[in-house]
Amino acid sequence: MSSTPYEPIGQSPAFLDLQERLARVAPIDRPVLLLGERGTGKEMAARKLHYLSKRWGNPFVTLHCAALSPTLIESELFGHESGAFTGARGGRKGRFESADKGSLFLDEISLIPMETQEKILRVVEYGSFERVGASQATEANVRIIGASNANLQDQANNGKFKRDLLDRLSFEVIFLPPLRERGEDIPLLTAHFASRMARELEHAEIPHFSQSALDALMQYTWPGNVRELKNVVERAVCRANGAVIGTVDFEPFRAPWKTLGSENVDRAHAVKCDMDQPTTPAAQTNWAGIDLFAQGVARALENGEVVALSELHDAIDAAALESALAVARYNQRAAAERLGLTYHQFRALYRKIKPGN
Repeated sequence: MSSTPYEPIGQSPAFLDLQERLARVAPIDRPVLLLGERGTGKEMAARKLHYLSKRWGNPFVTLHCAALSPTLIESELFGHESGAFTGARGGRKGRFESADKGSLFLDEISLIPMETQEKILRVVEYGSFERVGASQATEANVRIIGASNANLQDQANNGKFKRDLLDRLSFEVIFLPPLRERGEDIPLLTAHFASRMARELEHAEIPHFSQSALDALMQYTWPGNVRELKNVVERAVCRANGAVIGTVDFEPFRAPWKTLGSENVDRAHAVKCDMDQPTTPAAQTNWAGIDLFAQGVARALENGEVVALSELHDAIDAAALESALAVARYNQRAAAERLGLTYHQFRALYRKIKPGN
């Protein structure tokens, strides 16, 4: 499937329903609100609305309201006259003027101050506004596309968003589905992002994900949605040492050493995936040994003995390390992947268990 910057990828029912709704409302010259979690592609949806509309040949202008302080948003939207405030040495167009006869995408519209919302309402109703510091009105023919991950109805009920403006902007309200509701799209998106990253890195071949790695991607809840999937896939391709990616890392902020207040390096979010390598007899013996060890600990506890938890951690780490090394035929990088660790994390664990090496 071909892709352009304005053509998202998917085949799930939720994705296809979204595309149908966008295509249906795009030609209608009315405001649209796009609601969804972070990373669901609200700006991409806004661009599709613009380029499928009659305004497609005119500017598509964006303003990310979260990136501006409340005092700057009004000037960015409506522009200012020379001397309107300290540092305003010359007049400047705002986003409304720049988007004349086109579309203005207001991302995180819920963060716009109430005073500025009043001026936006005037633009929606009358098609005119005044620059900051000006006394004459300026006309602008602009289609507003707003986006937010907040509940705008609750904000209006709590007096944090102007009810009249919400009513005027909500000619159509489109909810963007989170990635967890688009399971069928994850393999497609994974292949797409992996291919792009491999080309960027000038790899001779595009690595593919093992079935267990794909299963891990499918089972993850994706709080950051498509944006997070893109990061995870690109990171995996960047770290890949071969044609098969067997491990995906959902938590890039794990420290490769012990942190204060923790007994062990935190590996809770590293997913251990099947590398499809043969299990040697040595590895089978070690994993069986862990089971016997656990049974022995249980018997000791039942008999009232005191078992030092830190010693158990060290013993289990040692058994797991020996098993992974045996499976990987003592290739430390491959053993690290079997344990869901980076190479540096594996080396730190190896030095802890075998300090003389």
